[in-house]
Amino acid sequence: MTSHSQRSDGPRRQSDGNAPEASRDGQAGQAGARVRFVRRGRAEDAPPLRDDPAPRWQPALLILLLWFLVWMATKGSDTLALQGRDQTGIMHALNDFRDSMLRGRDTNPVMRLSGTIADGFRGLVAWLQRLISIPAAPRPVPEIGWLGVTVVATWIGYAVANWRIALLVLGTFVSYGAFGYWSDSMDLLIIVGISVLVCVLIGVPLGILAGTSRRANAVIEPVLDLLQTMPTFVYLLPIVLFFGIGSASAVVATVLYAAPPLIRIAAHGIRSVPPTMLEVGQSLGQTRAQQLRKIQIPMAKRTIIVGLNQTTMAALSMATIASFVDGPGLGKPVLAGLRINDVGTALIPGLLIVATAIMLDRATTAASERADVIARGGGLPARVHRGILLGGAVVTLGALYLSRLMFWAAQFTDHGWGRRLAEVTDHAVDSATAAMSPITSGIKDGISYAFLNPLQDFIAESPWWLAFAGIAALAFVLGGWRALAPAVVCLAGMRALGEWHNAMITLAMTLVATVMCMALAVVIGVAMARRGSVDLAIRPILDAGQTIPAFVYLVPVLALFGPSRFTGIVAALAYAAPVSIKLVADGVKGVSATTMEAARASGASRMQQIRLVQLPMARSALVLATNQGLLFVLAMAVIAGMVGAGALGYEVVLGSSRSEEWGKGAAAGMTIVLLGILLDRIARRAAGPAPEGTRWFPVLRRRGH
Repeated sequence: MTSHSQRSDGPRRQSDGNAPEASRDGQAGQAGARVRFVRRGRAEDAPPLRDDPAPRWQPALLILLLWFLVWMATKGSDTLALQGRDQTGIMHALNDFRDSMLRGRDTNPVMRLSGTIADGFRGLVAWLQRLISIPAAPRPVPEIGWLGVTVVATWIGYAVANWRIALLVLGTFVSYGAFGYWSDSMDLLIIVGISVLVCVLIGVPLGILAGTSRRANAVIEPVLDLLQTMPTFVYLLPIVLFFGIGSASAVVATVLYAAPPLIRIAAHGIRSVPPTMLEVGQSLGQTRAQQLRKIQIPMAKRTIIVGLNQTTMAALSMATIASFVDGPGLGKPVLAGLRINDVGTALIPGLLIVATAIMLDRATTAASERADVIARGGGLPARVHRGILLGGAVVTLGALYLSRLMFWAAQFTDHGWGRRLAEVTDHAVDSATAAMSPITSGIKDGISYAFLNPLQDFIAESPWWLAFAGIAALAFVLGGWRALAPAVVCLAGMRALGEWHNAMITLAMTLVATVMCMALAVVIGVAMARRGSVDLAIRPILDAGQTIPAFVYLVPVLALFGPSRFTGIVAALAYAAPVSIKLVADGVKGVSATTMEAARASGASRMQQIRLVQLPMARSALVLATNQGLLFVLAMAVIAGMVGAGALGYEVVLGSSRSEEWGKGAAAGMTIVLLGILLDRIARRAAGPAPEGTRWFPVLRRRGH
């Protein structure tokens, strides 16, 4: 193997007689293949920037070629496609398990415990609904009317953040009533509020435990990995079994989905406290409990609040999706509109969900930064701030009193704004869809016929044993034995669960969506990294995109493309793109200025700087962006199942809505989890150098240059 890591200090060979060979310093001296820059029409050798891994694409192409040749002779056979309502033995076994658990609801200790928890959550939600959301008999209105709730929320927004957040809260709450969705909006906030409170009570102690104990972290970390790998819809099937449909399942599902970010970030905050601070505490004779209470928790407070922000946004996303199991909130009218393909009906509550997400995100972020703002001398003087709080408290009490006595202050008058806006939206969408139909149809048909259909035919119409062997072989050459072992386990599990054919269809859609996502991420991410003005313009859009719950993406995409597989792919792309773009942008921006200056000095053109310097050196960020894009796309697979994507997503939706299909939906949900683990492990292992276990492939040996 030829290495270029050693360089002579003497005179260099002239590349054309009058131009010296380009040189670099710092990172430019790392080993690897040489790159060539074009300078004023001449080709010049430049020292390498990094040691690239062995070309694993060569054996991967060989495997794909062999797979294709066998597929040509065997396609359409042994695909394990289920016909109609057919179910496998394991699906019947899952149905029997469900029935046995339901029959033992009064005797099984697990079911009795889950029933008690469910009754507690249902009672709490019902009490809060009567307080602010629905009529509290014999009153025809809630205990606290809209005026009291709005003023209380506005006062809290000012108390925990600032006057800008207070105005944002005021505008958001008024929009709930003005558009005719006050009760649904309050129900959503009730579910989110209860869930976040439970997450704090559970997540902060677990985060502190994981941050202070390696043994505890070794147990907690795999559980968090499983919960964050599992798509949102998959939570609902087992939760409905143990907690029934309605508000209890909505709260439990939201807690399971939203707690992991808080636990992880809280643990990170505790671990990030400088050891020197702990040594100071030890020198003062503090016990471990005192160090935790007086040093670690106060210093990690801001990080924990950031975790609370992430948990709040995750809770809002999951609470919206919980409408599929009759969870109360704005998700219900969105779901009703999607089921009848009525964009106007779904759009208004969808926009209110977005407004809620922005309000909660800005409020929690501002609350986390308030202490720093005050420490820097920002904000109003303390005396003025306390005076405003006191005056606001008096106004709040007056508003509460009015909302108890006056009907106009207790129930928001419906002016029909929501209905009129929905009608206008339907008309506008119909007109826009008709005008854009040639374009959208062309895009949909072009990508479907050029990429999606051939890839789906290749993967899903391969005999199961051929696809099994091909995927396992690709896992080995890309990630070695450590990728092969989990791949075989996941593939075997998918085969046993009986959803192999649907899994291959979902895999094809996931791969197409991920490739589109990464193409978009590289183009936009590089532009953001190289131009500050582009970053300044696009980053707020990406931030807003990350606050939108996944469920809401279906509304505009369904309007543009109608129900189809491609609709699911575009929705997944819209959901996954923001995080991938930001990761690529930050990775490319992280390339050192010294390296870029050396590249420019050697005569590299703009495209050469991007292709040969920035992208290779941001490889770890690209891999992370691909990994996250895969998981985000797969997380949308179930949600996209209700707009024509079919495959595993449709099976899960069917299982959550029909009791006789519960086993089939559960098998599909578990298959999605296995597919996610499979893709995640292969992507992670493919990120590193070529595994030693694959060195016996002749094509993997490095050649001299």
